[in-house]
Amino acid sequence: MIYFDAAATSFQKPKAVVQAVSSAMSRYSSPGRGGYPSAQQASRLLLQCRMELAELFDARDPEQVVFTTNATHGLNIAIRSLVRPGGRVVISGYEHNAVTRPLHSIERLSIHMVNTPLFDQAAMLEGFRSLVTPQTDVVICTHVSNVFGYILPIEEIAQLCRERSVPLVIDASQSAGTLPIRQSQLQASFIAMPGHKGLYGPQGTGVLLCGAEGTPLLLGGTGSSSRDQAMPDFLPDRLEAGTHNVPGIAGLLAGVRFVRSLGTERICRHGQILKDQLADALSGDPRYRVFHTADRSLQTGVLSFLPRDTDGEVLCEALGEAGFSLRAGYHCAPFAHQTAGTIQTGTVRFSVSAFNTGGEVEALSRFLRKR
Repeated sequence: MIYFDAAATSFQKPKAVVQAVSSAMSRYSSPGRGGYPSAQQASRLLLQCRMELAELFDARDPEQVVFTTNATHGLNIAIRSLVRPGGRVVISGYEHNAVTRPLHSIERLSIHMVNTPLFDQAAMLEGFRSLVTPQTDVVICTHVSNVFGYILPIEEIAQLCRERSVPLVIDASQSAGTLPIRQSQLQASFIAMPGHKGLYGPQGTGVLLCGAEGTPLLLGGTGSSSRDQAMPDFLPDRLEAGTHNVPGIAGLLAGVRFVRSLGTERICRHGQILKDQLADALSGDPRYRVFHTADRSLQTGVLSFLPRDTDGEVLCEALGEAGFSLRAGYHCAPFAHQTAGTIQTGTVRFSVSAFNTGGEVEALSRFLRKR
């Protein structure tokens, strides 16, 4: 199998991640739940992971690093913390259902969407300038479109939010581990990310960087302030009810170390080279519509394309039978397709990790050209 669906989850993991998960099953018990060695070692593991995540994302304090089960979990915490019924929210036109579904569940919420063309950062920024007003309760914006790999101007949007004193929530699902993210510079209220994509950790892990206190989504035991019936008033305990996924966090720590050893610039450049390789191969074929820009500052290693002579799902099924793993459809982001004009068809999505090679892309290109 040649795997090109890293935007959903990074399937190939560093060996150290697999080893860390396996080792944790026999080494650690519940952190914060005992004074014996296996519990204390688990607590040290969590602290070490928080510290390395804080360093990677330039967070002021490891206590700002909250462990979640995935990015969706973190985004729900952020939305619960900042959005109230009858409020006003501004979002980009490229948001995932992890943002839009929680918002649509809130009564009388006024949702304003910045719908601008693909790869047009100037228009995107102007759209936010026109919609973010003193009446805006929060801005929620993805850093990178999971459908098109489009890099949104998140630094400029963050600056706009700071200037207008509007809280910002960033969905870093497609950028964490691939693009530089500096919490101290962005000063976002929350940045949510999965552990299982660009950080190369196991599924069932995620991170929420907190620049605000946060309202708990789950209530329960934390191993701290146990006599109180209210949740602790300090991070990270306030947002981490219940037993931690210690094997998952052990794997996440190994994944973070892998990313830091390579560097996000190198990882991103590798993905962009492979994306450009496939885009160049398909752009001259009239059977395909390719959503690509040559400007690498605007697109990561994610490429959507559309076969003109068949259904994308049918093509992906044929690709799967030939040993290639790609994804077709709406990728849980219908508004992105509405914004880009692919709502009737969806797209076929190609996305790579640090483990993919030019030879693999060439094999895919040959299949697509010869089919």
